[in-house]
Amino acid sequence: MEKNYGFNDYKFFTEMSELSLRHKSYDLSLGLPDFEIDPRLRYFLKESADMISHSYESLSGNSLLIESIIRFNLNRKNSLQLKYEEVNIVPCSTFGLYTSLKSILNNGDEVVVIQPSYYTYAPSIVLNGGVPVYYDLENDFSINWEKLQQCISPKTKAIIVNSPQNPTGKTWSKEDWDQLYQLIKHQEIYLISEEVYDIYHYDNAEHYSSFLHPELRKKTFCIFSFGKMFHATGWKVSYLLASENLLDSFRNHQQYISYSSNSPCQYAIAKYLEVFDPAENQKIMQNKRDIFNEKIQFTPLVVEEISQGGFFQIVNFRNITKTMTDIEFSKWLTIEKKVSCLPLSAFYNSKTNSDYIRFSFAKKDDVIIQALEHLKREL
Repeated sequence: MEKNYGFNDYKFFTEMSELSLRHKSYDLSLGLPDFEIDPRLRYFLKESADMISHSYESLSGNSLLIESIIRFNLNRKNSLQLKYEEVNIVPCSTFGLYTSLKSILNNGDEVVVIQPSYYTYAPSIVLNGGVPVYYDLENDFSINWEKLQQCISPKTKAIIVNSPQNPTGKTWSKEDWDQLYQLIKHQEIYLISEEVYDIYHYDNAEHYSSFLHPELRKKTFCIFSFGKMFHATGWKVSYLLASENLLDSFRNHQQYISYSSNSPCQYAIAKYLEVFDPAENQKIMQNKRDIFNEKIQFTPLVVEEISQGGFFQIVNFRNITKTMTDIEFSKWLTIEKKVSCLPLSAFYNSKTNSDYIRFSFAKKDDVIIQALEHLKREL
């Protein structure tokens, strides 16, 4: 039976987390970092209480923060040159996705969703009058460009891409963006590019943003998250890049949904970006990924490809059972073996089973070690 465009999927995510809590399991199910933020970030938030007016920020966002974002992106290895008018502060990445779609979609327009994908995509499309069209990645989670092209029709208005991707950990290269451009260059198709894990590329790789592509950037809404960047997800401040004309349309809708974002946090982030070194956070998270992958080798669970980026690792569980669905296995692992995860089928519209589960390694090192030592003994 086909799912209702994913509207109920969020309940499953929270159900698994609640299941973990109820059974006192190690919770590796959700990408919610449980370790401390940089103390300097706390300091700047306290400073903001005395430095700002606590009124609404402008529709586009705090000017200090926008200027800090421009400098931050200019100083990256894959330097991204931005104009002030191309940057917009938003409350969160989900808001950025939803409002981007609202600013371009008419009733009946199709939006291509690459699966597995995060559960907010399809509902955001449907709530804005669009129709999700699903493209499933290959068995190794690579893209078959010919099959992707078959999902594009005269009704296609947008494609949603997530890199680094949740849940697979796959990343897009310059060549991938070039391939995508070749598919959509002859049609008015927009790109919603969710790049919220942008600083978390591993093994000496660098993030290559869709906004670096000179032609794609004209038709792209590119979404980033300070919550993910600073592992401070409760701050709820993100930013979006788009051309001036696209941002004009975006703001026409933004003003009626959430005029502006958290003022004290915007000031604090602006100050923190002046001293923030993304390589430090990248190193912390890569070390967590490496700890996870080193320890899991001593269990029957199999990592077929180490995550290239983001907070998550996909794991094949079929050495343990051939009969359980991935949902059944995830619940069994959580309840009986005291380590929680998510089934990969939760990230698909119509799949009810797969060979994979997803773990989050965005946790304290000792939590990762204890969880996998426990699985080593129990599996």
